[in-house]
Amino acid sequence: MFLAIRELRFARLRFALVGAVVALIAVLMVMLSGLSVGLVRDGVSGLQNLPVTSFAFAHGVQHDSAFSRSVVDTSAVDAWRAQPNVADATPFGNTLINGRTDGGVEVDLALFGVTADSFLAPEVSQGERLGTPDGIVVSPTALDAGLKIGDVVTVDRVGTRMRVVGVTMQQDTFGHVDVAYVPLALWQEVKSGTAPGRAVPEKAKQEITAVAVRAESGKSVDLAAGDAAAGTESLTLSDSFGASPGYTAETTTLQLIQGFLYVISALVAGAFFAVWAIQRKQEVAVLRALGASTGWVLRDALTQAFLLLTAAVAAGVAVGVALGAYVAGSGAPFALSGSSIVAASVGLVVLGLLGAGAAVLRVTFTDPATALGGNR
Repeated sequence: MFLAIRELRFARLRFALVGAVVALIAVLMVMLSGLSVGLVRDGVSGLQNLPVTSFAFAHGVQHDSAFSRSVVDTSAVDAWRAQPNVADATPFGNTLINGRTDGGVEVDLALFGVTADSFLAPEVSQGERLGTPDGIVVSPTALDAGLKIGDVVTVDRVGTRMRVVGVTMQQDTFGHVDVAYVPLALWQEVKSGTAPGRAVPEKAKQEITAVAVRAESGKSVDLAAGDAAAGTESLTLSDSFGASPGYTAETTTLQLIQGFLYVISALVAGAFFAVWAIQRKQEVAVLRALGASTGWVLRDALTQAFLLLTAAVAAGVAVGVALGAYVAGSGAPFALSGSSIVAASVGLVVLGLLGAGAAVLRVTFTDPATALGGNR
């Protein structure tokens, strides 16, 4: 420990340079973690906030586009309600629309069709809950897009008029589009393309996107048995995130970039300490000749690497958090998560130590007499 600290002081410029590189990697990790959390929240927060355990889609539907392709008969709702350990099941509709307010504001909305008395009906922070036939409850992020309570939104090409009556408690977005909760009958009218004033076809009244299933507290539902009885194909709530537009591609890309950064961090630390260990070869030989064990020398080197990596990562995280707070305030899909930042920091330090340990280990086995020139 004493030797490790002395070397850090003696070669502080050299250590500062490699520390700066590790700190920059830590900044990138914090920014990528924030971007990952922000994109997930912007992509599927509407689903995350639903009090469901699974969705039952049409049998054979493609999982990556289930919300846009699935069509389920409403009779499947009763079949799911009859399943063991199911607390409740209710119809759920989903579709994306373009619209315009009477004030000329263009908006994009993800319509969640729900029944007003079901467990899917959202709590509101402003205005009224679902209840009126043409009333909708929107995400608070839709207010930033120009909507306000009392606005009437006309759906493009269909002409259906919807009045904003309330605002949800938290951000609700789906596929980076603001969610609007609408009565199921109104959703079926929009989905079927029925013009205002005309009756919705009977077939359209029997069609929904999926059955939202909520399991009893502390119990699990046999999804396979439920699907067999209802003729559906179920996905758990977390698995259904992959059916949100762009979710899988975005998260996979960011995870790959993070993985490469972890590898780069280990290589940077390993390369630096490999060179440093070679330069210290004679000093290590002296320590070995004086009786220092291989374990002692390795612990001393790892202590040195740990101090350097910890300080560099801490500095990089501090800069990344400050930069991330600024980015989050600019309206970008960015959200800082303490658990993600801690995991990234620990990962950088641990992988850096592995790289440093692998580089130093070879030198610790050097024969002292050979290192000191005893073979000449």
